Amino acid sequence: MIGHPPGPAADSFLEAAKSGLDDPVAPPDAPGAVPETPSIGTREPGDFAGGTRAPGDPAGDAQRRVGTMASLESLEVERANRRFIRESMRAPLLERDHELALARRWRENDDVEALHEIIAAYTRLVISAASHYRKYGLPLGDLIQEGLVGLMMAAARFDPERETRFSTYATWWVRSAMQGFILRNWSIVRTGTTAAQKVLFFNLRRLRARISDASDGPLSPEARARIAEELGVRLCDVEAMEGRLAAADQSLNARVADGADDEWQDLLVDPGPSPEEIVAGVHDASLHARWLSGALAELGARERRIIAARRLSETPVTLAELGRRFGISKERVRQIEHGALAKIRRSVLRRSGLGPDERLFGT
Repeated sequence: MIGHPPGPAADSFLEAAKSGLDDPVAPPDAPGAVPETPSIGTREPGDFAGGTRAPGDPAGDAQRRVGTMASLESLEVERANRRFIRESMRAPLLERDHELALARRWRENDDVEALHEIIAAYTRLVISAASHYRKYGLPLGDLIQEGLVGLMMAAARFDPERETRFSTYATWWVRSAMQGFILRNWSIVRTGTTAAQKVLFFNLRRLRARISDASDGPLSPEARARIAEELGVRLCDVEAMEGRLAAADQSLNARVADGADDEWQDLLVDPGPSPEEIVAGVHDASLHARWLSGALAELGARERRIIAARRLSETPVTLAELGRRFGISKERVRQIEHGALAKIRRSVLRRSGLGPDERLFGT
């Protein structure tokens, strides 16, 4: 069983690492077997299956995306990234026996130097994965940082007794960390909130290029159905993700065209009532209130009190309670209420000019 390394050094290491990565399922005892893929939060079947996966976006997609979190890195940051990559690539590779010995020293004795040697040797693995996922338009430095977090989580949970190479085990943690980072930052609109969306996000473009043509037009119904069947998702999910990947984020304050004064938000349709409808509604409500007030004024005192208690109160009074108040039976109260409502209706219809069979107030 894969677990956390014991000791205070391991505890402090795990606290420093990013939380939220699930433990991967323990790989089989066979040497060199590939463990099941961990995920960010929820494990989705098939999301990382199949070894090395082609990126979801084509190589030029980052250049045409406007609303992503990616931005042009400064010269200083680029130099720092190149320097870090050069130093990481100079780290010596680890032989199998030496790697397992380092892993045991870290796991059993909390040897931080052994951990640092493992991390330094396999940082090249993180750099390779970051270069692969850079096509999503996110800064290389950020991808490397997320991948290093995944690498450290893999080191914290690696079991040398299974005699599996650390690179095989860590690859899944590195990919998981980077993919989670991409889903959180690829767009200002949250993407990949379900397992089906995550699978589609990282596979739709690759399958589209294989199944359909490489044009930017919409997929055919047959191609959508085939993709849905191959990935095990619903057809509506394929259609939704296709539309999501086809459009870039755009500010509502952007001009509709160069030199234009109108913004995109000016073209949005307000679902609320128009100013004319608001004015008409206020006028009608005032008119109806005057009609109702005049109709109530034509009622007797007892009728007005009964109508107010039964129809104009947030908590209507029961017929029995009103009968006790007025010293009459509740059936008599019901008759008085019914007669008062008929009087109100006739009065309002007379004031509105409507006939007795016409509907009032749109009801």
